Amino acid sequence: MRGLLITFEGPEGSGKTTMARWLSGLLREKGYRVLFTREPGGTPVGEAIRELLHAHEHADMSARAEALLFCAARAQLVERVIRPFLTEGGIVISDRYADSTLAYQGYGRGLDLEELRRLNRFATGGLEPDLTFLLDIAVEQGLARRRVSGDAWTRLDALELSFHQRVREGYRAMAAAEPTRWVVIDASQPIEAVQAAILSHLRERLGLPIEGS
Repeated sequence: MRGLLITFEGPEGSGKTTMARWLSGLLREKGYRVLFTREPGGTPVGEAIRELLHAHEHADMSARAEALLFCAARAQLVERVIRPFLTEGGIVISDRYADSTLAYQGYGRGLDLEELRRLNRFATGGLEPDLTFLLDIAVEQGLARRRVSGDAWTRLDALELSFHQRVREGYRAMAAAEPTRWVVIDASQPIEAVQAAILSHLRERLGLPIEGS
């Protein structure tokens, strides 16, 4: 029986990485077999591509090249890591997945969404998440969080505010169009409220018995 693929998406500074790592640790404590991964990254090939994509010296990278690099990292991750783990019945929790390409390179950069969907299908072999959490936050608040987080300020972080606003709007549009897969959570809430909402939806949507949480 195939395992579960749970993805976390959201604008910069939404806390998706923190929540994805927290959920991975909690589920392991509860006895589940869990793999945490991230995009771009998760494999040696993917991590090398991540450095290339995030580096400020590549500010002139074209939108198409950017999309292809993200999908190349994704293809390696799915084939070498995610799909084998799912085949063994495990739970994969990914900090970003294919929806990020639609949000950032589609809605944000203005590339054709249908072309990107075809590219995503090729990169993932058609593997889609069972559940996607959208941690939604106002762009200004999210970027302010990023600036004080201590994490590296990347090439994409540095893009104009209107780009990040289009990304957020794209995420919200995708979630509205596919409500059976997406769960939208207000990421401006206290951490405890966000965590409680995630656990509630895991029980409701996937039937995961997470006792004592």
